[in-house]
Amino acid sequence: MRKLILAILTATILVGCKKPAKIDAGLEYAKNRIEELTITQAQSDIKQGLMSCQNLVEAYIERIEAYNPKLNAISYKNYEEARSYALATDNLLASGMQLPKLFCVPILVKDNIDVNGFATTAGSKAMLENYPPDDAEILQNLKGHGVIILAKTNMAEWAFSPKRTKSTTIGITKNAYNLEHVPAGSSGGTASAIAANLALVGLGTDTGNSVRGPSSHLSLVGMRSTHGLLSLDGIVPLVLSADVVGPMTRTVADNVLMFHAMGGEDYQDKLDKTALKGKKIGIVRALADKEDMDTDIADLFEVALQDLSALGAEIIDADIKDVKKHIDASWGCKSFRKDVHEYLTQKGMNAPISDPYQAYDKGIYAPYTKGAWEYFKQGTIDKAVRSDGSECGNLAKDKLRQGIKKAILDAMDRQNLDAIIYPSWTYPPALLSRAEEDYKGDNSQTLAPPTGLPAITVPMGFAARDLPAGLQFLGRDNSEGMLYGFAYAYEQKTNHRRAPSGFGTISKMKKTTKK
Repeated sequence: MRKLILAILTATILVGCKKPAKIDAGLEYAKNRIEELTITQAQSDIKQGLMSCQNLVEAYIERIEAYNPKLNAISYKNYEEARSYALATDNLLASGMQLPKLFCVPILVKDNIDVNGFATTAGSKAMLENYPPDDAEILQNLKGHGVIILAKTNMAEWAFSPKRTKSTTIGITKNAYNLEHVPAGSSGGTASAIAANLALVGLGTDTGNSVRGPSSHLSLVGMRSTHGLLSLDGIVPLVLSADVVGPMTRTVADNVLMFHAMGGEDYQDKLDKTALKGKKIGIVRALADKEDMDTDIADLFEVALQDLSALGAEIIDADIKDVKKHIDASWGCKSFRKDVHEYLTQKGMNAPISDPYQAYDKGIYAPYTKGAWEYFKQGTIDKAVRSDGSECGNLAKDKLRQGIKKAILDAMDRQNLDAIIYPSWTYPPALLSRAEEDYKGDNSQTLAPPTGLPAITVPMGFAARDLPAGLQFLGRDNSEGMLYGFAYAYEQKTNHRRAPSGFGTISKMKKTTKK
């Protein structure tokens, strides 16, 4: 990080902070190029001089200003810093100095992740004055690779809801594919914005569903890595023993690049169109029951199985012992109060509250979250408990969760399975007006979070009313590389991802807001 900042400063001095020539032509090019743009494509265009980093950032800012009012996905705008970093990146390029791997990658960051200079609210009005002393560790890693933080995104208050993305800070986020439907929660702000091409890539967090669920609902790729693999420093927790931070992207290749820059391994060599050839994949039929499944999603899943077979995979039913019992088992640990208290009172913090229940007691919460507040109330600021009152918090020592994990891994070993699959949701996104009543089919809650095993969702197609669906692969501990390979092979064969209508190219030059 220090080397990169020094290089940028040196480049700025060498070039004299001059803006690249033909900035208007480059901006027009960027605006016409920006839909479904990938990291590799953007960087190639910048290196060729077709557009500058400043052009790209301005094009995204213009799209946010034009389209965010429809979505309500953006909570805080980091335009001033983004423009400065873009200029410095262009100067670095012009100087001939070596560029970092993710130079000029404008990203969106969920509002429970610390960004220095901005409040980290976790979607709560009670946290509007919570200014962290520095960036979260994963953002420090990303900045060291050249990433530019463009804005923060809306989320379900305190990450409480997998059903919808509604905060007491900016309200409700809509699904970019159909504005009458939910983007799921709690990372729905990131998901809807990335789907509508308001940035190159984004970040979310996932305790039970919140990276993979919204990604599935917005035709994105979402990775929940092995629990504990990526740093959670500087992130407002929900349940630390289940929390994971992850990239949310339009392509598998972009997800791999982000995962590496966040602190994971580099799996670009696993992006092989033949990755599924000769592999054995198990279907969790309990998570794909046609009798309790939307017919469109059921049809899409059957086509997905055919596609996987055509790619050379052997598809069989996974024989997981007592799978229904495990799926129905409660794995929840009521550590929210304790975990958030420790975040709020850590060294260097100057948060307005020290206990999240100070907000609850003052009535500062969205009514739909009341059930979650009551659920977690049994825990205290110094004790994490289960419903039966027993202490919890350590995944490795949790007998129930380790039992579920053992049942899955035993089945995989016994049947020689490389991964298991299921629809990420068995029902399409619910109507905003019926977010609670129509919440059903959320498979992301069932296997990966309680076990800590990695899982990735990839676009599986579209149901009626232009509503996306996702296919999920789950593997053994630290099998992210294999999962990326499987997801990539499937993605490249099917090409299900497409941009939502109503968010097309902005053809006319407009004056962007300076914020």
